Amino acid sequence: MTIYNSVIEMIGNTPMLALRTFDTGPCRLLLKLENQNPGGSIKDRIGLSMIEAAERDGQINPGGTVIEATAGNTGLGLALVAAQKGYKMLVIVPDKMSQEKIFHLHALGAQVMMTRSDVTKGHPDYYQDVAERLAGEMDNSLWVNQFANPANPQAHEDGTGPEIWAQTEGQIDAMVCGVGSGGTISGLARFFQRVKPSVEMVLADPEGSILAGMVNDGVAGDLGSWVVEGIGEDFVPPNCDLDLISRAYTIPDRESLDTARELLAKEGVLAGSSAGTLLAAALRYCREQTAAKTVVTLIPDSGNKYLSKMYNAHWMADQGFTQRPLHGDLRDLISRPFEDRAVVSAAPDDTLMGAYGRMRMADVSQLPVLDGDHILGIIDESDLLLALYQNPERFDDPVSGHMVDRLEMLAPGEPMESLLPILRADRVAIIVENGHFLGLITKVDLLNHLRRNAAVAT
Repeated sequence: MTIYNSVIEMIGNTPMLALRTFDTGPCRLLLKLENQNPGGSIKDRIGLSMIEAAERDGQINPGGTVIEATAGNTGLGLALVAAQKGYKMLVIVPDKMSQEKIFHLHALGAQVMMTRSDVTKGHPDYYQDVAERLAGEMDNSLWVNQFANPANPQAHEDGTGPEIWAQTEGQIDAMVCGVGSGGTISGLARFFQRVKPSVEMVLADPEGSILAGMVNDGVAGDLGSWVVEGIGEDFVPPNCDLDLISRAYTIPDRESLDTARELLAKEGVLAGSSAGTLLAAALRYCREQTAAKTVVTLIPDSGNKYLSKMYNAHWMADQGFTQRPLHGDLRDLISRPFEDRAVVSAAPDDTLMGAYGRMRMADVSQLPVLDGDHILGIIDESDLLLALYQNPERFDDPVSGHMVDRLEMLAPGEPMESLLPILRADRVAIIVENGHFLGLITKVDLLNHLRRNAAVAT
């Protein structure tokens, strides 16, 4: 067994897995498990390649700051390498990035700056423009610029491609990739052009990205938004050579997330959201074939970065990706139904310390106080502050002494308009049927309901 002297030495040489339980038509579909890199993603490869290229070119000096705009994984790969080499790291991220990635970046010692994800290139708050501007203002800094850095595709042309070639013993007919920076698909395409030009390069693109339209039709697709992280673009990155791509598939978010969750359930692979896009496109490609082919796609990162999002049933429902049974009344707005045992609550004899800890753990601002399925009151952050600000010794007091017990409750059959006075008063709506507690409705619950209905209407 090899013993490594540095985590950097463990980057690459990732395993490959043959799918067993999916319908792949006449094809053999293989997954290159890039989630097995030490930083958890394929971007470890380019993080190492780009920093070492900058070192060779004298673009960064000891103690310098590495700066990059990224949806997360490139930042993690760079931060991993930077920490090992003694550089500081500043990462500019769009605000749709998962909290797990942000926590991981902070834990690696990186500084994280969040920018808007609803603006496009050229806007002053666009994450890539912010990174470029900051690099120009900081001494002894390196703007990595993965989108135009030649060391990005080179990492795949020299590393990932030869690994796939060796693992398949040259028996590969198609390669399915996404495009974030364009480095992966372009580097692999260049490698396969040398060793086997017949290998078909296939693009998996989120719905809302412009790239699939450019590949298939020669014109940019309709620009929209998507929740999948790390792939899809509103422009063609300089590192992305679309002429090397033979076909593209547009994959909606729902299909991407469902496919990734299915991959975990069937094959035991905990993969990120972009893996769902790539696998969905690869499955479409495989099922369209009439002859046997060997198809390879990537698992770009690990699903442990998305546990609070796509692997969270409540998040999936709130986003409209899964559908609960509908009742046609206010029960449809409850995000955490009591009947599903999803309510985070307190008992009347719980301490304020216990209630406070439960709010923090569940990231909620109020708790219903329950006796079985009967609601006795509500305790929220304001109640805790009033009780504890000048008397912190009251953390041991029972919740019953500080909860609000004058409650305005609604039956599930009440019109939606009945929610508005309650929510405008900064309270939560308590839904009760025949004295039995059904759940709470917050402002966010109402907004989620309106957004889901708007999405269905369009």
